[in-house]
Amino acid sequence: MIKKLLFTVLCIAQCSLFTAHTIHENPVSKENYKQEKLPKSVIIKTKKFKLKIDKQPNGKYLYQSWAATGKVTSKPSMIISDGELIPDGTGGNYYYEFNNNGYTYQVWRNYLTDSPKKAPYTLVVTDQNGKTIVNQDGQIVKN
Repeated sequence: MIKKLLFTVLCIAQCSLFTAHTIHENPVSKENYKQEKLPKSVIIKTKKFKLKIDKQPNGKYLYQSWAATGKVTSKPSMIISDGELIPDGTGGNYYYEFNNNGYTYQVWRNYLTDSPKKAPYTLVVTDQNGKTIVNQDGQIVKN
């Protein structure tokens, strides 16, 4: 009886070590996302805004926005540079984050969702206190 119990404990310990080693080998990082096919430029339209996000030569991202009815060829109403791509979990979701005058702009890429009706992108803007002031789903206009 004791031999069976010790054998079971040993098997569980080995499985736990194997699982921990496997998880540790493949952490989610920006490097893994850089290897995937991320668009260098994407244009997204929400209810009130049209956004363009471009990857810059320095590896950072540029955020430009217009009114939803505005043309991308016209002068943007807002430009924010030095944005970052931030991985979110292991399923492929990520978001771009930009900071401007105390406001945080996040553009989420929604690969994995609980709903098949979820839009491919979501714009979330929060103020200095962390209060959400904009939360709008968006569709790709040009990729």
